[in-house]
Parts: sequence; structure tokens; C-alpha cells
Amino acid sequence: MSQSTISQAVLDWMSLREIESKGRRSLAVPADVSLEPEVEKTIQKVVQDLGSLDVMVANAGIVTFESFLDTTVESFDHHMAVNARGTMLCYKHAAKQMIAQGRGGRIIGATSQAGKQGISLCTAYSASKFAICGLTQAAAGELGIYGITVNAYAPGVVKTALSQFFCLNAFTHALSALVTSSAVNRIGTPEEIAGLVSYLASDGSGFVTGQSISINGGSYFD
Repeated sequence: MSQSTISQAVLDWMSLREIESKGRRSLAVPADVSLEPEVEKTIQKVVQDLGSLDVMVANAGIVTFESFLDTTVESFDHHMAVNARGTMLCYKHAAKQMIAQGRGGRIIGATSQAGKQGISLCTAYSASKFAICGLTQAAAGELGIYGITVNAYAPGVVKTALSQFFCLNAFTHALSALVTSSAVNRIGTPEEIAGLVSYLASDGSGFVTGQSISINGGSYFD
């Protein structure tokens, strides 16, 4: 088992304990979202153990920082497989389950500021995140008749372990430029992103669909 696999397993366990400490039920089902059978099995397991699927947040994603001229076909295809195809598969099979249940639902994807404005050194990532915006609009147009809304959130730089890692390495200048271009002169917090996702998952968001909503502190205006 790789170090990254062990770390993810620890994070999954901590997340489960946090949810259960609030008196809620939780379930962790490791899967590769780029593989359709694994996405199907994950949804089946959720329905089997928890009773239904009412909200799908397709959040899995990868990013590699490399110049456009150095981007390989393998890197490009890997980004598209996980970020774009993985989101499509989560949307598709969540929608099928929600339609079968007959009471609508909320489908939410994770695009990015890089999915609204291409970012240097992120060619494959930007392309995959632009794809999610189009996918979200297309799916929303078809699924609304079933009471299913489909939206995405598009964060700018957020204070996470990943962004802090890159601040300590080669991309300090690029990240600093994004911070100073923000209208609020700071990066976002995970809690702020979670607030938007919670709204999109709520009953109150029923008239919002097909949107990829920017949440970036004003570093990019739609």
C-alpha cells in the first residue's frame, strides 16, 4: 500500500468519525471515478447501506503543474479521465438512481476558476475543468424535468494542504499573483466553499440549475 493510499485511508477514517460524532450515519467506499463499474458499485453500496441517494457531489480531481509545451498525451488523457469523465460518470449514475427514486435530487460538480479562465502551467487541468462547465449545462437541460438540479462550484485558490505545499515550492509567485488579484486580497477557506456547496445541496436551491458558480474572492469576474 502506497503512502498516499495510507494517508487517504486515515483521512477517510477521520471524516467518518467526525460525521458520526454528530449523530449521523456515514460510509466510505474507495473507488476510481474514471471507471464506470466502480462508480456504479459505489452508488449501489450507498443506496444499500443508507437507503437512497439524494445529493451527489462529484469532487474527485487531480492537477499537475507543467508547461503547455511539456504536456504529454498521457498527462492530458489522465486529467480528462479523472476530472471530466469521472464527473460525467458520477452525474450519469447519480441521475439514474434519482430518477428511479422519483423525488428529484441535487447533483453538484467541482470545476474551478481554471475552468472559467485558462491558467498557465495548468493546460490539462484547465481543459478538464472547462469540460465540467459544459457537462453541467447539458445535464441540467435534460434532468430538470425529473426535479434534479445540476450545478458546479468554481473555486479560486483555497487554503488547503495542496495550496500550502505549492506556496513552499516552485509556484509561490503564481499563487501570490492570484492572491493580490483578488478583490478581498486573500485566498478562500474550505468552510466558505462548503457553504456554497451546502446551499446547492439544499431545498432552497431548487430554482438554480445549469450554473457553474464562481467563488474566488473577486480574482475573476464572470
